[in-house]
This record gives sequence, C-alpha cells and structure tokens, in this order.
Amino acid sequence: MTTTRRDVLAGLTAATALGALPARAASRPAMPPGFLWGAAISAHQSEGNDVNSDSWLLEHLPETVYKEPSGSACDSYHRYEQDFAIARSIGLNCYRFGIEWARIEPEPGQFSQAELDHYVKVLAACRAQGLLPIVTYNHFTVPLWFAKRGGWEAPDSPDLFARFCERATRALGDQIGMASPFNEANIHLLVKVLRGGATPEYRAARSAMIAAAARATGAPQFSSILFADPDRIDAHLLQAHAQAYQAIKAGPGDFPVGVTLTTQAVEAVGDNSQAPAVEAMLYGGWWDAVNASDFVGVQAYTRLRVGANGLVAAPQGAEMTAAGYEYHPQALGKVIRLAATKTTKPIYVTESGIATEDDARRAAWLDACVAEVEQCLRDGIGVHSYIYWSLLDNFEWTQGYGQRFGLVAVDRATFARTPKPSAQHFAEIIRGR
Repeated sequence: MTTTRRDVLAGLTAATALGALPARAASRPAMPPGFLWGAAISAHQSEGNDVNSDSWLLEHLPETVYKEPSGSACDSYHRYEQDFAIARSIGLNCYRFGIEWARIEPEPGQFSQAELDHYVKVLAACRAQGLLPIVTYNHFTVPLWFAKRGGWEAPDSPDLFARFCERATRALGDQIGMASPFNEANIHLLVKVLRGGATPEYRAARSAMIAAAARATGAPQFSSILFADPDRIDAHLLQAHAQAYQAIKAGPGDFPVGVTLTTQAVEAVGDNSQAPAVEAMLYGGWWDAVNASDFVGVQAYTRLRVGANGLVAAPQGAEMTAAGYEYHPQALGKVIRLAATKTTKPIYVTESGIATEDDARRAAWLDACVAEVEQCLRDGIGVHSYIYWSLLDNFEWTQGYGQRFGLVAVDRATFARTPKPSAQHFAEIIRGR
C-alpha cells in the first residue's frame, strides 16, 4: 500500500545472482494457459530524478511530510535492462511499470520526443526479455504544471489527461501488452477511509505542506492526488478514466485497457458494523468504470476491520508488517471473490506484496497469496495473473526508503541489485506450476 501503507553485482548476471535453480520444484497443479507471473514497479518510485513532478517539489519543501526525498531512487531510468533481466531470470513472463507523465509532458502541450523515444526503448527491452509490458499511464505523480493549476480538482483535468494518453499511445501503443490509465484509480477513496485515523498533527502537517507548495509555485490552488479532498476529485477522475480509455483504445495497438483498484478486504467486527458503508466509500463508482473497461486489477495488502464506530485495530497479537498494517495474505482471496461478484470482466492480481525485513516472511507471503489464487481458480473464479509488488526495494512515498517490499535489494550508493532468497523462492513457485 502507498502513502499510508510501497546494478546487478559487478561481474554477475541476474541469472547467476539468483543461483542455480532446481530442475523442477515439487509438482503442483499447473496454472491456466496464459497465466501471467509478474512483478510491478512505478516510474517515480524507481526511475529517480523525476524533477518535473508534483511529488519532487513536495519531497523537498521544508514543510514536507515525506521522510526523505526520492532522489535517484533505484536509477531504473538507466538500469531498466538489468531489472528486466532479473525479472526474466526469476521466471516472470510479464512486468508492470509506469511511464512518467511529468517527463513526457514537462510543460502543458509540450511533449518531449526524447522521452517518448526513451520509453520506446524501454518497451522494446521488456519484450526482448520475453516479458509482456503492462503499462500504467499515471501512478499518482503528475507534472508540476498540472498540480499548480489545481490538479484533478480542475474541471478540464480529464481533457488534459486524455491528451497525454493519446500522445503517449501514438508513440508507444504498438509495443504495449496491457494497460491501465491509473494505478489504484480509487486511491483517493482509500485515503478518505483512512483519514479518520489520522492524528490532528498529521492533518495539520499535510495542510501546511500543500500551502507551502502553493506559495512556492505562486499557485492559487495547488493540488496533489494523495493530499487532495477526495470529494473534489472523484468525479473528475472517473471522467478522466473514461476519456483516457477511449484515447488509448484508439491505438495504435490492440491491447486490453483496464482499471486497477486498491482492494483491501473490508471486514465487519461486532454489531452495527459500518463495514458496508466503508466498502461503498472505498469503491464509489469504480465498479461501473470496471464494467465499461476490459479488465480489473485487484491490489490487496491487508484487511480493514470495521466496527460500529469505524475502523478498529488489528486483533491483539496479530503479526504486523513493516508498513504498520496487519499481515493478512488471506485478503487477496477475499478481494478476488469480491471482484467476481461485481464484474464479469477478467480479474488480474496486479499488486500483492509485503514490507518486511524478514525475507522468510516474504517467501511465506508468496506461498499464501499464490494459494489464495489457486483456491479461487479451483472454485471456478477466473484469475489471470499474480503480480508481486515489488521487484525492487524502492521509494515508498511519504515513508521514503524505510519500507522494503522488494524481491531484490538495491544498494542506495551504487544501485547494485541483489536478489533476495524470496526471489529464488518465487522462481521455484513458478517452476512448480
């Protein structure tokens, strides 16, 4: 989960860094034909030096709520070929990543051909490793100029986003395998659900940061999605998705375009639980958007327990992740089942991960989550992927680099990539199926 909640060693190839894989793991039922095994990443969190974005400004303000700036991140802007090679060596057959709007359109209506050419090379390198490119057009960050004019609060924001999607697709569409306009299109609604638990001090700090951003840029209404009023942006985001869907489907390319959602399992606790209201708040009109698109991507990390007065804490003694929420891989099966009741569109797991310093718990997480997918398949629910978040230990928004979700460690000074034992374990899971 995000804001509240994300070089191969010298002389070594990614495959040798992983070590020799066994000929075959213990036999398990094979996944359906075409099943996608993958890992996910985002542009801002991994590429580094996204200097024209709203987040870059916010990270560097004296009043920031970010623990540290993103800086060079994992330098994936330059080292993407290494990342793809590692992904392939694990046995993955898809890779989900973002293209950065702030790089491609650094000023309104001014599109950088150099950056579009860069992403053409990225997509080609992804395919060269046998990985299906699953592209996110917007993963939270926006160009600074877009945030300065009101971000998603501006009535014409859907038109501006659709313009970007049209131009990006014109350059990249013939290489894209699957796509979504937004990552976690309902992230602002999760923020709305969780804000009730925010301390007054944090709410004040967040407001002070946005006010400082407005002063620093001379903007009358600076707005950034993770800190905006959800009720002021929801309708615009729904319209932006609809317009972006049409722009992307216009091609070139003929690939599915779907909706990825933050789908934390909502569970009732005790009598008179507000769980139904919280679930309705979390999803809003986004299931309708799913049904007007080509697929849904579920992204599950934990559960939300809801009592008569709102969110309640994890059960006493529950295991907690390094991100501060409950270790509950069973949430994945629950949200897959929820999606199956809401749509007949294909269901993909587009994110599922754990922040932990104990890599053995990451391996256990993979086992548990894949078991949830398998049980759903046995029960007749079509599930078409399992994509882990994240390939790399990367920049986790306001939490900086302190939360490690990656299958691969990244040296912050040298950018050396070192696959963890959990990467080997994931490879064995895939080989066994």
